[in-house]
Amino acid sequence: MSSSAAKSLQETTATVSPSQTLSRGIQALEIMAAAERPLTIAELAGALGVHRSVAYRILRTLEDHSLLVRDDAGRVQPGPGLAVLARGVSRDLQTAALPELTQLANTLNMTAFVAVWDHHDCVTLVTVEPRHSAATLAQHPGTRHPVNTGAPGIAIQSTMSEDEWATRAPGLPYRPEAAEARRLGYAASHDEVIAGLSSLAAPIQVPGGRPAAIAVVYIRRDQDQAAVGEALAASAARIESQLA
Repeated sequence: MSSSAAKSLQETTATVSPSQTLSRGIQALEIMAAAERPLTIAELAGALGVHRSVAYRILRTLEDHSLLVRDDAGRVQPGPGLAVLARGVSRDLQTAALPELTQLANTLNMTAFVAVWDHHDCVTLVTVEPRHSAATLAQHPGTRHPVNTGAPGIAIQSTMSEDEWATRAPGLPYRPEAAEARRLGYAASHDEVIAGLSSLAAPIQVPGGRPAAIAVVYIRRDQDQAAVGEALAASAARIESQLA
């Protein structure tokens, strides 16, 4: 492609408006993923801020791809197609992390998970709950919280200096705790994302991608924080060796 043609393509791409229909379809998926129960079409239309007929057309398209489905009462819920898409997200990271998460969850008797950095948020990618625990803390894939809140976000920030963070995430505060996390190899937080809960996390460097974090969440106040943090850091190192 000539330089003039490439320049023309770049200019055209920069001036094209985002697809409103596609944006609404994605928003519908986000609404349903966050919903605690199936929604009626009227409720979905209200959440989207569109007429019911518009919501119905969006729903039909998403149904065709099994991304949303309706139950016998006509209520809308996430479809199996979403699981297929999710399986491909950070596939190598999921594959490398799953054995480590399983080992951590069952050894520490805590819910273990990997969080990835998504714009202003940390998003749970994959999670494992202890096998033999009667009461565990659920951390569902897709759960998100602000990236500068909680141990996973601090761990992610610890992979960068404050200046680097300002360049890669302009406008997002840099936690002073990130320096301590860099020294220790893990980050800690309490009462930040969910009241009464504590979290520990270690950063994972992803070749060619944004840093992630492997973390646990727990309630106990008498936990040996250093021992758990070191276990997370060791797991993070093994995951990184698999990704290299």
